[in-house]
Amino acid sequence: MAGHNESEKKSSDAVNDLQTFRAENLQSNMKVIYYSRTFLSIIGGVIAGILGLTGLTGFVFYFLMMTITSVALIAKAKFSIHTYFDSWNRVLLDGFLGGLLSFVLFWTFAYDIVHIF
Repeated sequence: MAGHNESEKKSSDAVNDLQTFRAENLQSNMKVIYYSRTFLSIIGGVIAGILGLTGLTGFVFYFLMMTITSVALIAKAKFSIHTYFDSWNRVLLDGFLGGLLSFVLFWTFAYDIVHIF
């Protein structure tokens, strides 16, 4: 993941020290989150379909997968989120609904394929 550029200290006071982010690095980090969530949603959907998870248990499996994904992304950032992202919400919530749609698509497809044959 790409880091940010720290602003130059204009005074010795820590309050005046602001973090600045390069737009390219922030955009690259957001792409990593989006692609990771989408990929793991597809893989999770296939696994849920093969295991035969239905109804609420399938959605619980999705939320578990996304929690694991968020923790893994935070660990990859060495638990220093504000070095790579402008807020915690970027890591925890971005790509969540898009991933849910991919999960449901592959979940139902894999479930139908496995249980028809």
